[in-house]
Amino acid sequence: MADDYRRQGFELERRIFELDIKCSSLRTEKQDDDYLQNASAILDKLKSYYRQGGESSNLSKVLQDYTQVILDITFYEENKLVDQEFPEDCSPFKIQQLLQDLTEPEVLAGRLAPTQEVQSMLGLELLECLYWRRGALLYMYCHTLHQRKQWIKKNKDTFLKCIQEGVRYLMRMLQVRNSVKLNDGVVLHDTATASFLSEGIFSDTHLLTMMYIGEMCFWAVKYEDCSADTMDRKEDRLQFRDIGTQILNKYVLACEGPLQGQGWNTENAKEILSILQ
Repeated sequence: MADDYRRQGFELERRIFELDIKCSSLRTEKQDDDYLQNASAILDKLKSYYRQGGESSNLSKVLQDYTQVILDITFYEENKLVDQEFPEDCSPFKIQQLLQDLTEPEVLAGRLAPTQEVQSMLGLELLECLYWRRGALLYMYCHTLHQRKQWIKKNKDTFLKCIQEGVRYLMRMLQVRNSVKLNDGVVLHDTATASFLSEGIFSDTHLLTMMYIGEMCFWAVKYEDCSADTMDRKEDRLQFRDIGTQILNKYVLACEGPLQGQGWNTENAKEILSILQ
């Protein structure tokens, strides 16, 4: 057991030093990028920690710092893809690499601390962010592909697979925190806050996630409807239709209820709902 732990701990240390090399290389492209600067500062701290013989009792903090480095570096790389409007030749490979990078903290946490829940090692916010970033990346990619009608005609299955994967990540993001049950002895004097928490809405990002899910479900239904459906695809379509309808109804209720006048637009959500329902 001790040997396994040391071997796995070495794996994390090795990845940190590999990320340091990658970060240094990326900084030659844009030295003043805030995210790369932040990643570099955290990596310096982590390298110093390991050079001083790092203690296993700090594993959770090391994993959290490592996760933040991953988030910062991949954010820089994602922005390059977005700025380039997801080039057709290299985007599939780069997106899979980014998804793999953003999955790694969760995998490492499970291996290094098998008796602990991943969310207790990484923390709720970082775990949410890992799911959000993967789902949002696929949303942005699908949003761009949605404009390429000729590409979709030739690659419909790939497009639908990206949608399904993106929706799955975004749904996982919404499920990281349990919604607050108002009959569990929780006393909330603000009824708006109580309403949000009971629906599992904890931030603006949760609301944006709902809108992203709704749009992606609409795209899935649209392109599955105009294809020769197999039984499996019919089941997928019904699932997308149900998920999109449920999530967007929550979104509209929140935006036109407690958040009315706060700048949240529901026109697109209502238009999608009129098609999904």
